[in-house]
Amino acid sequence: MPNTTKRIGSCLCGAVRITAHNAQNRVGACHCSMCRTWGGGPLMAVDCGTEIEIEGSEHVAVFDSSKWAERGFCSTCGTNLFYRLKQNGQIFMAAGIFADQDGLTFDHQVFIDEKPDYYDFANETHNMTGAEVFARFNS
Repeated sequence: MPNTTKRIGSCLCGAVRITAHNAQNRVGACHCSMCRTWGGGPLMAVDCGTEIEIEGSEHVAVFDSSKWAERGFCSTCGTNLFYRLKQNGQIFMAAGIFADQDGLTFDHQVFIDEKPDYYDFANETHNMTGAEVFARFNS
């Protein structure tokens, strides 16, 4: 199985349609407080690199959420679409927007040190603390 796949997704109302040309086949969960506040729980995301096409971009609102990233969502229905790193433009798409979920594997969790006690995932995953995530992306 290849490491990346072309995936097509959309927001809840269909105003925004996204084509990710190099979507990883791995899903990760982010437990940071910003992701949990943004979506009401952990962000389940797919690393899609930088090659994406957005139809209906006039419906995409972007929030500058931190020094290192911004978050995009549909301004019509509110669907959380992506988390984009400012440093290199790398985009992590919300896994749930993709119509075809075949071949996706949940295999990692980040900011595990910020995960609240009221939930746990049964999957065995590679877990990183916030400090480990920052060390990885700042190297």
